[in-house]
Amino acid sequence: MRAEYTASKMPPFCLLEEPLLTFNPDDTSLDVNPLRGLDQYGAYSSLTFQNYTASLRIATMAPSGAWANLRSLVNTLRSAHTPSDRKEYVPMFRGFEKIFAVPLVAAQAEAHIRWADDLSSDGPPHVRLLHAMKDGMERLSLVRDQFDVLMVYLPDSWQSAFRAPGFDAHDALKALGASHGIPTQVINDRVFSFSSKASLAWRLSIALYVKAGGIPWKLAPLPGVPDNTAYIGLAYALRGNPKDAHYVTCCSQVFDADGGGMQFVAFEARDPVKDVDGARRNPFLSRSDMRAVLARSLSLYQSRNGGFLPRRLVVHKTTSFKAEELEGALDALSAVPEVECVEITSNPGWRGVWLKQSRDKDRPSEPDGYPVPRGTMLQHSGVSALVWVAGNAPRASSRGDYYQGGKSIPRPISLTRYAGIGPLELTAHEALALTKMDWNNDALYDPVPVTIRYSQRLARTIANVPSLPGNAYAYRLFM
Repeated sequence: MRAEYTASKMPPFCLLEEPLLTFNPDDTSLDVNPLRGLDQYGAYSSLTFQNYTASLRIATMAPSGAWANLRSLVNTLRSAHTPSDRKEYVPMFRGFEKIFAVPLVAAQAEAHIRWADDLSSDGPPHVRLLHAMKDGMERLSLVRDQFDVLMVYLPDSWQSAFRAPGFDAHDALKALGASHGIPTQVINDRVFSFSSKASLAWRLSIALYVKAGGIPWKLAPLPGVPDNTAYIGLAYALRGNPKDAHYVTCCSQVFDADGGGMQFVAFEARDPVKDVDGARRNPFLSRSDMRAVLARSLSLYQSRNGGFLPRRLVVHKTTSFKAEELEGALDALSAVPEVECVEITSNPGWRGVWLKQSRDKDRPSEPDGYPVPRGTMLQHSGVSALVWVAGNAPRASSRGDYYQGGKSIPRPISLTRYAGIGPLELTAHEALALTKMDWNNDALYDPVPVTIRYSQRLARTIANVPSLPGNAYAYRLFM
């Protein structure tokens, strides 16, 4: 007996357009593929970046024996490379200066810190490494005007020093850099042995350019999104020993409508956590703390926009909005005409298979060779939907179909709107667009919107580094 597939009770789906990226302030240089756009048009800030620095100067902090490898790595970024992987997505890398219109150079001798190859001294390995990083940062802060980005090499042979109870070397380095206003690029042994030189050069070059203050691309205007829309991402972390944590740290960052203006607010909640176990499963803020953190985030937006308020503000987080959080959000944002509060979860337990017309006359359909198209949206209530941000993206490819990673059946993200009105397709399209704004890699998209990804990264850092002050920080300091 053949099942009648048209009797399915699943709701209808829609396909959202792949969001465009812009590579100039006039929004006339557009592409959906970030690497292809950079190759064809150059970086968004290429005309203004040279007013900031005539060359991108690299400082280094590494064991003495690594100097030849570091020099070779910088030469790799200066050179041209033909892609050997993801050929349908990755264009030829023509060299850093040809793409970003600024030369990549080594900083003056004073901006290079040479460690002993074995970090020999008394004490636990992680303590020795922390002292070495602190000393190096303090010395480099004295010559801060002589470099733009600090490249730090942590060899695999030092792995015993990378982690200890209450210590993570990567997070400690980022916190030290943030306290001195120094952006850092961490590299390890894999960088020197990575065989796909074009992909390595694209990935590392974009990161260095952003950390030096450049803007590689922004989001082109999304149809239906009002001007002066802003986005805030919230993430929480319990500081200290998980068995004895008392405070929730909230990380909020503010984005303009085009994905620019990325700054963090590290906020220490004032109200104590009454139920630590419950907060670990579903962290949340009190009404007063939510009001305080969003008011501070809104003030940060105004300081960058001549005192003007956004017309519309969208708040993302990965857990449900408690009633008191919604009340605090609406308290803080009462002067903003439109406010949306949206929960975004990345593992809703769903899968989807794209069906095409069957070649077998006895079957109505058969699975396609590629997954569900990126941008597929399945609305399952008036306030919730599934959105496939991972999936087939042929417009980003030079050869037709393209599925990033090429393996497994992609999961959708789940959107649930707790406050706000209007078409849910617009909320979903914004989330889809924000997956393309992670400047810390060369991929077409990230599995979650950048509002979620970036705030999670800072939350992890400040959870591991309690001494980091609760200030506002540029995201490039934590990339």
